[in-house]
Amino acid sequence: MLSIIVCTYNRDQYIYQCLSNLAMNQTHGAWEIVLVNNNSTDDTHNECERFRKDYPYVNVHYFIEQKAGLSYARNRGIKEAHGDWFVFLDDDSMVDIDYLENLSSHLENHPEIDAFGGSIEPFFEGENPDWLSKWSMGFVSAIDMGNKIRPFAKGKYPIGANMGISRKVIEQVGDFNTSLGRTKELLMGGEEKDMFMRIHNAGKLIYYFPNIRVKHCIPPKRLTLQYIKKLGYGVGASESIRTRQIGNIAYFKRLFLELIKWCGTLILWLGYAICLQSPKGNILVLFRYNVTKGLLDSINA
Repeated sequence: MLSIIVCTYNRDQYIYQCLSNLAMNQTHGAWEIVLVNNNSTDDTHNECERFRKDYPYVNVHYFIEQKAGLSYARNRGIKEAHGDWFVFLDDDSMVDIDYLENLSSHLENHPEIDAFGGSIEPFFEGENPDWLSKWSMGFVSAIDMGNKIRPFAKGKYPIGANMGISRKVIEQVGDFNTSLGRTKELLMGGEEKDMFMRIHNAGKLIYYFPNIRVKHCIPPKRLTLQYIKKLGYGVGASESIRTRQIGNIAYFKRLFLELIKWCGTLILWLGYAICLQSPKGNILVLFRYNVTKGLLDSINA
């Protein structure tokens, strides 16, 4: 069985569409939805109940997790799930019509894998930003690694809007790190990277499935400079927490890696400036500055 775990917080404008899209277009039989409301303060609860009423034939289990944080919500979903595979979708993601059918086929044909990630295409609710480039697609949680099934390279990992992990691997490496991940409006992260690094270090296989696709809704507020600043700072602060939990050597290695990333960022900035595409370079510098700030500020936290 596949357990589709959807964690939601204050997404009353998206959650019903996310769930109904999943429910209406799937023919695969052995699956369930584990819906975890992370104590939302808007109308998300009513939207979740509306979905349960409108789709009584869908095998959905609904829980409210009082502890704030995406990692707490995901761990609750894992605890309540019945499947052999835990499939994680964001509450503003829309699956392709053949998502579960394709996924079931891949898992049957590749029994050797222990985790997977799929394609994520951003769906911009407004105009595409002038700063968008292949180097900034990560800011909108996009991933496209081509049309072939293949393992993720070392240092590359699935993105939380479309990923899956087997039960046996979770039992081996443990749950999501609750000191990492988004908490309410704080744009922390790192819990997915931490999880997949543990999976990789355990010698497990993580595959990319190109036709396991979702569209990820991107509202205009996620494209503002203020949001990118907060995102960058959250990445830096999360990396500081993650690496310092490993040890001081890991943290200082991450600082050295940040210097290398700055070199690459400045080269890209110069290239875009020469090509008269300054916004594409400026956004990379803005993001990198705030990542570094998050890494360093946390020393005194």
